[in-house]
Order: sequence, then structure tokens, then C-alpha cells
Amino acid sequence: MVILRPSLPRKIMGWAMLALGVLGLVLPFLQGFLFLAYGVFTLRDQHIWAARRWAWVAGRWPEMVGKLEAMELRMLMRMRHLAMRFRLRT
Repeated sequence: MVILRPSLPRKIMGWAMLALGVLGLVLPFLQGFLFLAYGVFTLRDQHIWAARRWAWVAGRWPEMVGKLEAMELRMLMRMRHLAMRFRLRT
């Protein structure tokens, strides 16, 4: 079961990454596959179709998906820590 957590900034970022990925498939200086993968990763909590694609990726490369999700968690924790530091200073 997929739990959707709508977020406008994540949708904007995800769709922008997908657009860059499509451009990257045509242009030689952009890594299209990486942008497409990042776009689906970002949209996996926003849309059912992205969650299904991410489940396929997780089945194909489970160790890489685990690393990527751990990296996302570390980044979120750092951002929360920085936000708390800035709130204490003001």
C-alpha cells in the first residue's frame, strides 16, 4: 500500500528533474537516466505511478535504493538541525 504525502515543492522538483531527464536523453552533456531516476525518486510519495516505478527499481537494485533512502534521511536530519540552530539564534 502506498501512502501519498502531497507536497508542492516536491512535485515541482520531481517534475523539473523528469524534464531535465528527458532533455538529457537527447542532449549529450546531460545524464538523462540519472535525472529521470531522481525525478521518480522525488515523486514516489506524490503519485501512484511513480511509486510503482520506484518499487520496480527497488526490486532490481535493492542495495542502491537503501543507500539512496538513507542519504535522503541524513539530509532531512541535517536540514532540521540547521533550522533549529537558526531558530535559536533569532
